[in-house]
Amino acid sequence: MEKIASFTINHLVLEPGIYVSRRDRTPAGDVLTTFDIRMTRPNREEALTPRALHAMEHLAATFLRNHPQWKERVVYWGPMGCCTGNYLIMQGELESADILQLVRETMKFVSEFEGDVPGATPRDCGNYSFMDLPAARLAAARYLAELQNPVMVYPE
Repeated sequence: MEKIASFTINHLVLEPGIYVSRRDRTPAGDVLTTFDIRMTRPNREEALTPRALHAMEHLAATFLRNHPQWKERVVYWGPMGCCTGNYLIMQGELESADILQLVRETMKFVSEFEGDVPGATPRDCGNYSFMDLPAARLAAARYLAELQNPVMVYPE
């Protein structure tokens, strides 16, 4: 089998950042841009915990799908299996710089969130108690600091 594109990125030098992972065209002609929201240095830093990523998923997805400017273009926000970040899929042929402010706003929201995590009930979520809000807040705050000088192009 041919190696997929995301496995051709050198994770030994990958830094936290916002990267265009891929672009796809739907049968209707819409372009979907998948962003790699890389929050840690793979294989060099501790990965995020699944509980932190789950809380972040609920918070970020809720924030993004309610954003006054971007909500109609948000397709998906979810964690990477390797627990080093998240994927954000947006409608349109976008660049990392186009969504930098949106990601900053999202991380600020997550880092400052207090209260009950949206959708963290047995009725709304299949694993509602599998969340760590303090860890999600800390991870978002660390990533927000990384975005002061964002990396937006994959390493060679």
